[in-house]
Amino acid sequence: MSDPAPPTVLVVDDEPLIRLYAVDVLTDAGFEALEAADAEEALALLADNKAITVLFTDINMPGPLNGLELARKVHDLRPDVQLIITSGKERPDRSAIPDRGTFLAKPYQGSVVAALIKSAAQAR
Repeated sequence: MSDPAPPTVLVVDDEPLIRLYAVDVLTDAGFEALEAADAEEALALLADNKAITVLFTDINMPGPLNGLELARKVHDLRPDVQLIITSGKERPDRSAIPDRGTFLAKPYQGSVVAALIKSAAQAR
């Protein structure tokens, strides 16, 4: 029996350098990583790619949906997707985070993000 495919993570952040850092860390950890600059781009990628198993999103983003609203929408559309929500500006109340969601404050260590995803993948 072969090992399951590594989790595919969708990284959503409007700051290109932060997004690139997260993608690099996740790729180095053995994950597939896709990226989006805002919620609309993320939802389009999610609709086209059923392999996505993790959403890693910043809260503060331009556009009609922020990261928390994106996470809620993803949870409604794809409850199988693990949610990791991050921000350096705010700390949402636990009740604001959808089920299967985790908050991680910025600045975060890439190893912490990778460990969260690995532990969730093993729990599946």
